[in-house]
Amino acid sequence: MGAVASAMAKRGYKVTGTDDMVYPPMSTFLNAEGIEIFQGYRAENIPDTAETIVIGNAMSRGNPEVEAVLNSRRRYLSLPETMKEYFLSGKRNYVVTGTHGKTTTTSMLTWLMEFAGLNPGFMIGGIPRNLGRGGRFTDSEFNVLEGDEYDTAFFDKRSKFLHYLPELAIINNIEFDHADIYNSLEEIKLSFKRLLRIVPGNGLALVNADDSNCLEVIRDQAPCPVQTLGFSEAADARIEDVVYSPEGGTFTLQGIRYFVPMVGECNIRNAAMAITAARFAGIAPSVLQEAMKSFLGVARRQEIRGVVNGITVIDDFAHHPTAITQSIRALRQRYPHARLWALFEPRSNTTRRNIFQKELAEALEAADVIVVAEVNHPDKIGHDEPLDEAQLERDLNKTGKLICIGQSVQTIVDFVGEKAQNNDVILVMSNGGFDSIHDKILQRLKEH
Repeated sequence: MGAVASAMAKRGYKVTGTDDMVYPPMSTFLNAEGIEIFQGYRAENIPDTAETIVIGNAMSRGNPEVEAVLNSRRRYLSLPETMKEYFLSGKRNYVVTGTHGKTTTTSMLTWLMEFAGLNPGFMIGGIPRNLGRGGRFTDSEFNVLEGDEYDTAFFDKRSKFLHYLPELAIINNIEFDHADIYNSLEEIKLSFKRLLRIVPGNGLALVNADDSNCLEVIRDQAPCPVQTLGFSEAADARIEDVVYSPEGGTFTLQGIRYFVPMVGECNIRNAAMAITAARFAGIAPSVLQEAMKSFLGVARRQEIRGVVNGITVIDDFAHHPTAITQSIRALRQRYPHARLWALFEPRSNTTRRNIFQKELAEALEAADVIVVAEVNHPDKIGHDEPLDEAQLERDLNKTGKLICIGQSVQTIVDFVGEKAQNNDVILVMSNGGFDSIHDKILQRLKEH
């Protein structure tokens, strides 16, 4: 929503909006764009002169602004409908999808095109450091879009990415997520199969060759051209000769050597997907080699928030057991001799539930110190569904590691202040603001 709000403002529209929790980096970005954001939903927040109201997919019936729009019969669109109507029709749209890695891969692909002079439009659910914003739509024939499998709006339960008119679709991986709208992994696979049905015959689907769920989606004769990519020997485009270092990773793809300045196997695959998509757009490998070297990453993806007394605090968006595992592995490569903390907030609609009770414990076990905050808004989860943090504590106690489970932000800040040591790396993982815990930890460490 923030990225498209910015893009609409750049086109000369006056844009205002509302959210119930406004926090950086998007809040500071929108403020810098001159977009007024109200905190807390009220019918009077909607200007009388507004021509169109864009209703985000977090909104539902009963929201005072939604009810005001419906009662007044005013024109409203979902966010994907807004993009399709104003920005995507007639363009070459490259859509990046998957459970994990969407924001990073979309940011990489956008930067590769930008470096090559294609001036792409883009919509990204984060702030790429090379670009300084999450959304921009230009006169270029290319758009690069982060395609979410989440539903479009309360009045349209299709996945958002089905509105994006893809010429090229990347499917990074497929796992069960979004437990508030999907009942099973099979329902999620069906949505990805529908995505393949709208990729044209002169387009391309790039699919993770190492993910069995991705391979199942293309097994029944996908109606569009498909290229598989990964580490597997069966991949159409194979990632080979990988060398990891604290600074990033080097790999060979289709005979060309590339360096990506991000750590972790997941980012090697993200980079390979972005490079292959960029080559489909006609960009020469020599240009892509230089462009990838200069990629600066994305806010809230392995982002160093500060270093105090030899203790490094890192912010990451991981909010699924697989993503947690990948983030911990990546930082092991980056900081091989550090004591690594995993500090996690169960905040997503999936991790607040007990769906991944066992998997969450297994993912966190890879860290040296394990901290899990109290479940965010447990009142919004069914009584028989919430994550059992008492059981999580019992499971993690078996590791013999230092743990702190189910506590408030202030208790966690105090715990870090007492236990953190020189050369520790504290990995903070959440898909929300986490009550600005990063800043509170850094301040506490300064005081000590």
